[in-house]
Amino acid sequence: MKKILMIVHAPAYGSERMLSALRLATALLAREERIELAVFMMSDAVTVGLPNQAVAEGSGSLQAMIEQLVESGAAIRLCRTCALARGVADLPLIDGVEIATLADLAAWTSHADQVITF
Repeated sequence: MKKILMIVHAPAYGSERMLSALRLATALLAREERIELAVFMMSDAVTVGLPNQAVAEGSGSLQAMIEQLVESGAAIRLCRTCALARGVADLPLIDGVEIATLADLAAWTSHADQVITF
């Protein structure tokens, strides 16, 4: 089984990079080839882990995409340091999304066959 790590720095809103990352993650898990997918959110990307955010008209729900990824077996983690800096570390998160550390990211990186960044 191929192991892919996706590291996302892009903010949840304000550009299409987060949406592009989640769309690629969804497409990877939809392939017939079995893939172990880990997604690590850093910097402003950690805000995507917060539930019940308003959805802009004409755009999809990032929360629904995250929930679908979790349901499909992807591991979604938020950088602890980044979450603390943005005041979101102690807030409720989307089910299945967890806080992780740089040590966790290092372990995922050494375990991955491929690393993709957004």
